Amino acid sequence: MRKLSLRARAWISDICYALLVLVTGCFFAISCTALLSQAVRTSPVRSWTNNWDAMIIAVTYLLVFIISIAFCVKRRVAVRRRLQRIAKSHHSIVRREVPQPVHEYISQEFARSCLVSYESQPRNTVHSGWGRPGTRLSGIRFRRALLDTIAEIDARARLVIPSHPSLKPHARMLHHFRFLLPLLPKDEEGFSELHYYDSAIQLVRTVDREPTEEEYQRGMDAAASILQMLRECRSEMLEESRMQMNNTVSRRPYPR
Repeated sequence: MRKLSLRARAWISDICYALLVLVTGCFFAISCTALLSQAVRTSPVRSWTNNWDAMIIAVTYLLVFIISIAFCVKRRVAVRRRLQRIAKSHHSIVRREVPQPVHEYISQEFARSCLVSYESQPRNTVHSGWGRPGTRLSGIRFRRALLDTIAEIDARARLVIPSHPSLKPHARMLHHFRFLLPLLPKDEEGFSELHYYDSAIQLVRTVDREPTEEEYQRGMDAAASILQMLRECRSEMLEESRMQMNNTVSRRPYPR
């Protein structure tokens, strides 16, 4: 059987409380009216004038109503103050805050929960496209991580080449970063890191299966090499600009 949500239960509780207050108020008003009418009927003059019984009944009901409201307000204020004293941030329970048996029970339950959580961790489990638990790749989704490197490399490339073309959604990396090819060294087979990076991106874009750990690592190594090359080029550009500025300042004649 499906349980009610917390909001539904709170809504039902509020309705029941309102009905209880309404019914109690109705009985309170009916009893007060009945007693007042009886006091008038049983008086010698059958009138409200000089009818002390009716006045005593009215004052008594008024006092009961005021005292009830006062108790409700006092209870509400006390609960609000007690809730306000509860710390919003996490505080560990020390020995002096609770009795010794309670503290030992909390410590035992905490240790048991930690042990259960540790023993429940997956081991020797491999999910396709995800890093193995317990390794440095744990919790990493290979496809998403490789695709996230595109924006990072593109932003770095624009710092080196401001006129770099805009990134298109399905553009080949070899074509989009073609202006970086002269800056990248090639291996014995004539391929640069951009070629390997392009292969890894095409693999995660077009192939239905998830990339393996080796394919992910090769693509990330290629991305790291490209980023390192861009950082070095950026540093050289800044150093050359600083040297040119210093030379310009040194050659400028000083006013006499």
